Amino acid sequence: MEELIQLDKDLFLYLNNLGNTSWDWFWLFMTEKLYQIPLYLILLYFFYKYFGIRGTIITLLVVAALIAASDQLSNLFKNVLFMRPRPCRAHGVADFTRFIAERCGRHGYFSAHAASSMALAFFTGLALQKRLKYIFPFMVVWSVVVSYSRIYVGVHYPGDIITGMAIGIVLGLGAFKLHTFLIQKYSDNSI
Repeated sequence: MEELIQLDKDLFLYLNNLGNTSWDWFWLFMTEKLYQIPLYLILLYFFYKYFGIRGTIITLLVVAALIAASDQLSNLFKNVLFMRPRPCRAHGVADFTRFIAERCGRHGYFSAHAASSMALAFFTGLALQKRLKYIFPFMVVWSVVVSYSRIYVGVHYPGDIITGMAIGIVLGLGAFKLHTFLIQKYSDNSI
């Protein structure tokens, strides 16, 4: 297990130190959830267009539950179960980290950004793929970029990201199944 933890630290330091100041603005932009609002509004428009008002309300409720589940599960892992210090706080790592984030939380295993972005990517990609041909790969690439931004800014190890993405996939699939059921049962515009 120690070898795996050391590999995670070494890979983090390698990836984190690939960064340079000319790209910092982009990765800070990608890591900030508020800057993603235009994407969320575009997705909301497509849900409205294809599922109607009732379907949009169902979608908003499912997405709210999805994001709450991924965030709370991440908090449970970070602050109760594992309590692994983030790289920006870890001895032997922090001194070599290229830290550009605004703040550094205490614990990092696993990344809520990676979990919630991948959950949203799988949910929206699957829900809209019949009508928007390239939405699924686009959303997955978007999630991978958001997830990598957490390594770039210095707040998560690759293992935090991989675990978050895997949990996000499971949650996104579950949300898609729930959404499909609710749309078929309660919406005028079924899938």
